[in-house]
Amino acid sequence: MFLASGEFALPTLRWLLESPHVVRLVVSQPPKPTGRGRRMTPTPVAAFAREHGLPVIEPENVNDPAWVERLRAAEADLALVIAFGQKLGEGVRGTARHGCINLHASVLPKYRGAAPIPWAILRGETVTGVTTFRIVDRMDAGPVLCTRTTAIKPDETAEELHDRLARIGVDAVRATLDLFADGASPPGTPQDDGAATRAVKLRKEDGVLDFDRSVSEIVRFVLGMWSWPGATARFESADGRWENVTLARVRPSEPACAPAGRPGTIDPRLFVSCRDGMIEVLELKPASGQRMTWREYVNGRRVKAGDRFTPPQRPK
Repeated sequence: MFLASGEFALPTLRWLLESPHVVRLVVSQPPKPTGRGRRMTPTPVAAFAREHGLPVIEPENVNDPAWVERLRAAEADLALVIAFGQKLGEGVRGTARHGCINLHASVLPKYRGAAPIPWAILRGETVTGVTTFRIVDRMDAGPVLCTRTTAIKPDETAEELHDRLARIGVDAVRATLDLFADGASPPGTPQDDGAATRAVKLRKEDGVLDFDRSVSEIVRFVLGMWSWPGATARFESADGRWENVTLARVRPSEPACAPAGRPGTIDPRLFVSCRDGMIEVLELKPASGQRMTWREYVNGRRVKAGDRFTPPQRPK
Protein backbone atom coordinates (compact mmCIF):
# COMPACT_ATOMS: atom_id res chain seq x y z
CA MET A 1 0.00 0.00 0.00
CA PHE A 2 1.17 3.51 -0.77
CA LEU A 3 -0.03 6.19 1.65
CA ALA A 4 1.02 9.61 0.36
CA SER A 5 -0.28 13.02 -0.67
CA GLY A 6 2.43 15.56 -1.52
CA GLU A 7 4.79 15.92 -4.47
CA PHE A 8 7.68 14.60 -2.38
CA ALA A 9 6.24 11.11 -2.91
CA LEU A 10 5.89 11.24 -6.71
CA PRO A 11 9.42 10.13 -7.72
CA THR A 12 9.04 7.03 -5.55
CA LEU A 13 5.60 6.20 -6.92
CA ARG A 14 6.92 6.55 -10.49
CA TRP A 15 9.73 4.15 -9.66
CA LEU A 16 7.36 1.65 -8.04
CA LEU A 17 5.29 1.51 -11.24
CA GLU A 18 8.42 0.52 -13.18
CA SER A 19 9.66 -1.94 -10.55
CA PRO A 20 8.64 -5.56 -9.88
CA HIS A 21 6.61 -4.39 -6.87
CA VAL A 22 2.82 -4.28 -7.10
CA VAL A 23 0.95 -1.28 -5.68
CA ARG A 24 -2.35 -2.72 -4.49
CA LEU A 25 -3.83 0.48 -3.10
CA VAL A 26 -3.02 4.20 -2.97
CA VAL A 27 -4.31 6.13 0.04
CA SER A 28 -4.25 9.94 -0.10
CA GLN A 29 -5.78 13.00 1.54
CA PRO A 30 -9.22 14.09 0.23
CA PRO A 31 -9.48 16.78 -2.48
CA LYS A 32 -9.28 20.39 -1.25
CA PRO A 33 -10.55 23.68 -2.73
CA THR A 34 -7.78 25.57 -4.53
CA GLY A 35 -7.37 28.70 -6.65
CA ARG A 36 -9.69 31.65 -7.05
CA GLY A 37 -12.54 29.41 -8.13
CA ARG A 38 -12.05 27.16 -5.08
CA ARG A 39 -12.20 24.13 -7.32
CA MET A 40 -11.92 20.80 -5.51
CA THR A 41 -8.48 19.45 -6.43
CA PRO A 42 -7.03 16.01 -5.64
CA THR A 43 -3.57 15.67 -4.13
CA PRO A 44 -0.67 15.27 -6.57
CA VAL A 45 -0.37 11.62 -5.59
CA ALA A 46 -4.08 10.86 -6.05
CA ALA A 47 -4.12 12.55 -9.46
CA PHE A 48 -0.99 10.71 -10.63
CA ALA A 49 -2.23 7.36 -9.33
CA ARG A 50 -5.56 7.65 -11.16
CA GLU A 51 -3.80 8.65 -14.38
CA HIS A 52 -1.89 5.37 -14.15
CA GLY A 53 -4.85 3.17 -13.30
CA LEU A 54 -4.10 2.55 -9.64
CA PRO A 55 -6.93 2.09 -7.11
CA VAL A 56 -7.22 5.21 -4.93
CA ILE A 57 -9.09 6.01 -1.73
CA GLU A 58 -9.20 9.44 -0.03
CA PRO A 59 -10.37 9.06 3.59
CA GLU A 60 -10.99 12.07 5.80
CA ASN A 61 -9.75 9.92 8.69
CA VAL A 62 -7.79 6.85 7.71
CA ASN A 63 -8.08 5.58 11.29
CA ASP A 64 -11.85 5.20 11.03
CA PRO A 65 -12.64 1.46 11.50
CA ALA A 66 -14.32 1.19 8.10
CA TRP A 67 -11.23 2.54 6.34
CA VAL A 68 -8.95 0.31 8.43
CA GLU A 69 -10.88 -2.68 7.13
CA ARG A 70 -10.54 -1.36 3.55
CA LEU A 71 -6.77 -1.20 4.02
CA ARG A 72 -6.69 -4.67 5.53
CA ALA A 73 -8.62 -6.02 2.54
CA ALA A 74 -5.78 -4.96 0.23
CA GLU A 75 -3.71 -7.78 1.80
CA ALA A 76 -0.50 -5.85 1.30
CA ASP A 77 2.88 -7.11 2.46
CA LEU A 78 4.01 -3.61 3.38
CA ALA A 79 2.62 -0.09 3.75
CA LEU A 80 4.90 2.71 2.50
CA VAL A 81 4.09 6.17 3.86
CA ILE A 82 5.50 9.40 2.34
CA ALA A 83 4.20 12.90 3.14
CA PHE A 84 0.72 11.50 3.82
CA GLY A 85 -0.60 14.11 6.26
CA GLN A 86 -2.45 12.01 8.84
CA LYS A 87 -1.15 10.27 11.93
CA LEU A 88 -1.52 6.49 11.67
CA GLY A 89 -3.02 4.70 14.64
CA GLU A 90 -2.22 1.19 15.76
CA GLY A 91 -5.08 -0.23 13.69
CA VAL A 92 -3.73 1.19 10.42
CA ARG A 93 -0.17 0.17 11.28
CA GLY A 94 -1.34 -3.43 11.60
CA THR A 95 -3.07 -3.70 8.22
CA ALA A 96 0.01 -4.77 6.24
CA ARG A 97 1.81 -8.04 6.85
CA HIS A 98 5.18 -6.44 7.67
CA GLY A 99 3.90 -3.14 9.06
CA CYS A 100 4.28 0.49 7.96
CA ILE A 101 7.48 2.25 6.96
CA ASN A 102 7.96 5.95 6.33
CA LEU A 103 10.30 7.98 4.11
CA HIS A 104 11.30 11.16 5.96
CA ALA A 105 13.28 14.12 4.61
CA SER A 106 16.01 14.32 7.25
CA VAL A 107 18.71 12.18 8.83
CA LEU A 108 16.85 11.00 11.89
CA PRO A 109 16.77 11.58 14.80
CA LYS A 110 17.43 15.17 13.65
CA TYR A 111 14.46 17.22 12.49
CA ARG A 112 11.52 15.08 13.45
CA GLY A 113 8.33 16.81 12.39
CA ALA A 114 6.48 18.45 9.52
CA ALA A 115 9.15 20.80 8.10
CA PRO A 116 12.58 19.12 8.19
CA ILE A 117 13.86 20.63 4.93
CA PRO A 118 13.50 24.37 5.71
CA TRP A 119 14.66 23.89 9.29
CA ALA A 120 17.87 22.19 8.15
CA ILE A 121 18.70 25.27 6.06
CA LEU A 122 17.54 27.76 8.70
CA ARG A 123 19.81 26.19 11.30
CA GLY A 124 22.85 26.20 9.06
CA GLU A 125 23.21 22.48 8.47
CA THR A 126 25.68 21.55 5.74
CA VAL A 127 24.51 17.94 5.37
CA THR A 128 21.03 16.45 5.33
CA GLY A 129 19.37 13.43 3.74
CA VAL A 130 16.48 11.01 3.94
CA THR A 131 15.60 8.18 6.30
CA THR A 132 13.27 5.21 6.11
CA PHE A 133 12.00 3.88 9.42
CA ARG A 134 9.27 1.78 10.96
CA ILE A 135 6.30 3.86 12.10
CA VAL A 136 5.49 3.80 15.80
CA ASP A 137 3.09 5.84 17.89
CA ARG A 138 5.55 8.71 18.52
CA MET A 139 6.19 10.99 15.54
CA ASP A 140 9.23 10.02 13.44
CA ALA A 141 10.68 8.03 16.35
CA GLY A 142 10.63 4.47 14.99
CA PRO A 143 13.59 2.17 14.28
CA VAL A 144 15.67 3.23 11.28
CA LEU A 145 15.95 0.98 8.23
CA CYS A 146 17.98 3.02 5.73
CA THR A 147 19.64 6.45 5.50
CA ARG A 148 21.02 8.43 2.55
CA THR A 149 22.91 11.70 3.03
CA THR A 150 23.77 14.66 0.79
CA ALA A 151 25.48 18.03 1.16
CA ILE A 152 23.29 21.14 1.22
CA LYS A 153 24.48 23.55 -1.47
CA PRO A 154 25.34 27.06 -0.23
CA ASP A 155 22.77 28.72 -2.52
CA GLU A 156 20.09 26.00 -2.41
CA THR A 157 16.52 26.97 -1.54
CA ALA A 158 14.24 24.73 0.50
CA GLU A 159 12.17 24.17 -2.64
CA GLU A 160 15.22 22.98 -4.60
CA LEU A 161 16.40 20.78 -1.74
CA HIS A 162 12.90 19.30 -1.45
CA ASP A 163 12.97 18.17 -5.07
CA ARG A 164 16.50 16.77 -4.80
CA LEU A 165 15.73 14.83 -1.61
CA ALA A 166 12.60 13.42 -3.24
CA ARG A 167 14.82 11.91 -5.94
CA ILE A 168 17.34 10.63 -3.38
CA GLY A 169 14.42 9.08 -1.53
CA VAL A 170 13.85 6.68 -4.41
CA ASP A 171 17.21 5.05 -3.74
CA ALA A 172 16.49 4.83 -0.02
CA VAL A 173 13.12 3.15 -0.66
CA ARG A 174 14.67 0.75 -3.18
CA ALA A 175 17.31 -0.29 -0.65
CA THR A 176 14.69 -0.57 2.09
CA LEU A 177 12.38 -2.82 0.07
CA ASP A 178 15.36 -5.07 -0.67
CA LEU A 179 15.63 -5.67 3.08
CA PHE A 180 12.14 -7.23 2.96
CA ALA A 181 12.99 -9.68 0.16
CA ASP A 182 12.02 -13.32 0.56
CA GLY A 183 9.63 -12.58 3.40
CA ALA A 184 12.18 -10.95 5.70
CA SER A 185 10.91 -8.38 8.21
CA PRO A 186 13.89 -6.37 9.54
CA PRO A 187 13.32 -4.71 12.93
CA GLY A 188 15.46 -1.64 12.20
CA THR A 189 17.90 0.19 14.47
CA PRO A 190 16.49 2.19 17.42
CA GLN A 191 16.99 5.96 17.28
CA ASP A 192 18.90 7.94 19.88
CA ASP A 193 16.08 10.01 21.36
CA GLY A 194 18.60 12.17 23.18
CA ALA A 195 19.88 13.50 19.82
CA ALA A 196 16.42 14.29 18.46
CA THR A 197 15.49 17.79 17.27
CA ARG A 198 12.12 19.17 16.23
CA ALA A 199 11.06 20.67 12.90
CA VAL A 200 7.67 22.23 13.55
CA LYS A 201 5.34 23.24 10.74
CA LEU A 202 5.97 26.77 9.48
CA ARG A 203 3.23 29.40 9.45
CA LYS A 204 2.84 32.38 7.14
CA GLU A 205 3.82 34.78 9.90
CA ASP A 206 7.10 32.91 10.40
CA GLY A 207 8.31 34.39 7.11
CA VAL A 208 8.51 38.03 8.27
CA LEU A 209 12.01 39.22 7.37
CA ASP A 210 13.91 41.54 9.71
CA PHE A 211 17.16 42.90 8.26
CA ASP A 212 18.52 43.57 11.75
CA ARG A 213 20.24 40.18 11.62
CA SER A 214 23.63 38.93 10.50
CA VAL A 215 24.34 38.38 6.81
CA SER A 216 24.56 34.61 7.28
CA GLU A 217 21.25 34.51 9.16
CA ILE A 218 19.45 36.47 6.46
CA VAL A 219 20.85 34.32 3.64
CA ARG A 220 19.75 31.14 5.44
CA PHE A 221 16.36 32.67 6.25
CA VAL A 222 15.60 33.64 2.65
CA LEU A 223 16.76 30.30 1.22
CA GLY A 224 15.04 28.25 3.91
CA MET A 225 11.72 30.05 3.59
CA TRP A 226 11.40 29.76 -0.20
CA SER A 227 8.87 28.95 -1.48
CA TRP A 228 6.71 28.56 1.66
CA PRO A 229 6.06 30.63 3.68
CA GLY A 230 8.48 32.99 1.93
CA ALA A 231 10.76 35.65 3.44
CA THR A 232 8.53 38.72 3.22
CA ALA A 233 9.43 42.39 3.59
CA ARG A 234 8.08 45.79 2.58
CA PHE A 235 9.97 47.77 -0.06
CA GLU A 236 9.76 51.50 0.67
CA SER A 237 11.02 54.13 -1.75
CA ALA A 238 12.30 57.50 -0.57
CA ASP A 239 9.42 59.18 -2.46
CA GLY A 240 6.73 57.28 -0.54
CA ARG A 241 5.96 54.28 -2.76
CA TRP A 242 5.79 50.87 -1.11
CA GLU A 243 4.76 47.24 -1.67
CA ASN A 244 5.20 43.91 0.04
CA VAL A 245 7.70 41.53 -1.58
CA THR A 246 8.99 38.01 -1.00
CA LEU A 247 12.72 37.51 -1.37
CA ALA A 248 13.59 34.27 -3.17
CA ARG A 249 17.39 34.30 -3.31
CA VAL A 250 20.13 36.48 -1.79
CA ARG A 251 23.86 36.19 -1.15
CA PRO A 252 26.56 38.04 0.82
CA SER A 253 27.82 41.11 -1.01
CA GLU A 254 30.98 40.76 -3.04
CA PRO A 255 33.23 42.16 -1.80
CA ALA A 256 32.16 41.85 1.82
CA CYS A 257 31.73 45.27 3.39
CA ALA A 258 30.42 47.04 6.49
CA PRO A 259 26.77 48.14 6.71
CA ALA A 260 25.99 51.34 4.80
CA GLY A 261 23.16 52.60 6.97
CA ARG A 262 20.54 51.16 9.28
CA PRO A 263 19.38 47.59 8.55
CA GLY A 264 17.29 47.33 5.39
CA THR A 265 18.76 50.44 3.70
CA ILE A 266 19.79 50.15 0.03
CA ASP A 267 23.18 51.67 -0.84
CA PRO A 268 24.45 53.12 -4.19
CA ARG A 269 25.61 49.66 -5.31
CA LEU A 270 22.06 48.43 -4.63
CA PHE A 271 23.25 46.19 -1.78
CA VAL A 272 21.10 45.99 1.36
CA SER A 273 22.45 46.72 4.84
CA CYS A 274 22.25 44.08 7.57
CA ARG A 275 23.48 44.06 11.16
CA ASP A 276 27.08 43.12 10.28
CA GLY A 277 27.43 43.68 6.54
CA MET A 278 25.65 43.85 3.21
CA ILE A 279 23.68 41.38 1.10
CA GLU A 280 22.93 41.28 -2.59
CA VAL A 281 19.36 40.50 -3.61
CA LEU A 282 19.25 38.15 -6.61
CA GLU A 283 15.56 37.26 -7.02
CA LEU A 284 12.29 38.35 -5.46
CA LYS A 285 8.55 38.24 -6.02
CA PRO A 286 6.31 41.30 -5.62
CA ALA A 287 3.02 40.57 -3.85
CA SER A 288 1.13 41.40 -7.05
CA GLY A 289 3.52 39.92 -9.61
CA GLN A 290 5.76 37.11 -10.75
CA ARG A 291 9.19 36.09 -9.51
CA MET A 292 11.87 38.25 -11.15
CA THR A 293 15.53 39.18 -10.95
CA TRP A 294 16.66 42.04 -8.74
CA ARG A 295 17.78 43.96 -11.83
CA GLU A 296 14.30 43.63 -13.34
CA TYR A 297 12.79 44.87 -10.08
CA VAL A 298 15.25 47.76 -9.82
CA ASN A 299 14.43 48.90 -13.35
CA GLY A 300 10.68 48.49 -12.98
CA ARG A 301 10.39 50.19 -9.57
CA ARG A 302 13.16 52.76 -10.11
CA VAL A 303 15.02 51.58 -7.01
CA LYS A 304 17.66 54.03 -5.74
CA ALA A 305 20.09 54.45 -2.89
CA GLY A 306 18.22 55.42 0.26
CA ASP A 307 15.23 53.20 -0.48
CA ARG A 308 14.82 50.45 2.11
CA PHE A 309 13.23 47.22 3.23
CA THR A 310 11.15 47.11 6.42
CA PRO A 311 8.85 44.48 7.96
CA PRO A 312 5.83 43.84 5.71
CA GLN A 313 2.42 45.43 5.99
CA ARG A 314 -0.38 42.93 6.50
CA PRO A 315 -3.88 43.45 5.04
CA LYS A 316 -6.39 44.50 7.68
